[in-house]
Amino acid sequence: MIYPTRFVRSAFVVLAAVATLCGASMAEAQDGSTPTETQIIVPEGDANGPIVLPAVQSTVTLPAARGEVVVPGTATATATAPISAASLDALVEATPVPAALPSELECLAGAVYFEAKGESLAGQLAVARVIVARAHSGRYPGSYCGVVYQPSQFSFVRGHAMPAINHNTRFWANAARIAQIADQGSWKSPVEGALFFHATRAAPGWNKTRLAAIGGHIFYR
Repeated sequence: MIYPTRFVRSAFVVLAAVATLCGASMAEAQDGSTPTETQIIVPEGDANGPIVLPAVQSTVTLPAARGEVVVPGTATATATAPISAASLDALVEATPVPAALPSELECLAGAVYFEAKGESLAGQLAVARVIVARAHSGRYPGSYCGVVYQPSQFSFVRGHAMPAINHNTRFWANAARIAQIADQGSWKSPVEGALFFHATRAAPGWNKTRLAAIGGHIFYR
């Protein structure tokens, strides 16, 4: 037999106890107490082995390269493969004309242009090889520009400068090609080793060894 009054009193007691416990938990949270941590225990076994994290690869990002990287002991210039040709004319035809020459080759080509642009290719090469020979002789400045601009050597030089050149003509294209061929020594001139030349119309009376006359110039050693 159930007594309603006793059941109600028992339920009230239970509810009061629950309220007391909740109040205590809230009080602990408000005064900064650390709540009890709940631990989850995973049983050992094959199905619950150690957790393996995937390997993390470290990536280092380098700044963008600024300019060319030069390795010590290596050349910075790009080597040009020699051009094979059966004649000087063919070699000149096969030699490219760059948009701009290095300053030393610009001086060499300028001398060829002003001294021999109307000559044959052999005559232009002979003039260029004289300048190359002088630069390597130890008796003259050691650069093409130094040889060309040496005072009282070339009549086209005025005040350590040469006149303006029209780079859009075949005369300049041939002079630029001849300068490269002379610099590389890829074709020898008939007066190889000459250090001097003058126009055939002049008679300086030099006491030097005459090698040959090519076109409008006579060459000496």
